Amino acid sequence: MTTPPPGADELSKLRVRVAALARKRDDAEARLTGLLGALLSLDDLLADTVRRSAPLGRSGAGRTGALAASAVHEQTVAAHQMLRAELARHDVHPMDLVGKIPDPVETRAMSAEPHPSAPEGTVLRETVTGFRRGTDCLRPADVVLAVHGPAPAPEPAAQPSPDGQPDDGGTTRASRKQPRRTNRARRRKPLSRKSSKRRR
Repeated sequence: MTTPPPGADELSKLRVRVAALARKRDDAEARLTGLLGALLSLDDLLADTVRRSAPLGRSGAGRTGALAASAVHEQTVAAHQMLRAELARHDVHPMDLVGKIPDPVETRAMSAEPHPSAPEGTVLRETVTGFRRGTDCLRPADVVLAVHGPAPAPEPAAQPSPDGQPDDGGTTRASRKQPRRTNRARRRKPLSRKSSKRRR
């Protein structure tokens, strides 16, 4: 026994339900995409903290401050790995563009730097990490491109001065330089008087 085809009223109701379900699905997808995009700023912060805390843990081995910095570095690395794993669970992955020809749809070329061996036009580094969700671009990458030429000389690291402040070549300390104080011996020495005519 065959079932009769649905009437016009039933087809209309089915279309309304399908349209409502499609809107709900699109709304849920948009909210998830927004949440994943917002988490990328947290990924940036954790990656930057990992980079900054690494040398602090290596300096002054055995000191309390160095041990604390090393612990902070390890915890930050663990938190960053947990976040990347959660992003990967939702099919979100970093682009990893270093050494590749960038796609102008997914990247923004912010500057170019000479490099002796990198092929011209390839990505030297990402200043902002790009991410894909599946095959779609979730966030474009800001990149520095390579051009032919010798690599620029690295900037000298700031050395701490005896007072604990970074030495910037003397400009900061020179600008704060105070006038010399008169020492105690000079203060006690009587001032020389100008010669004057004798009074009659």
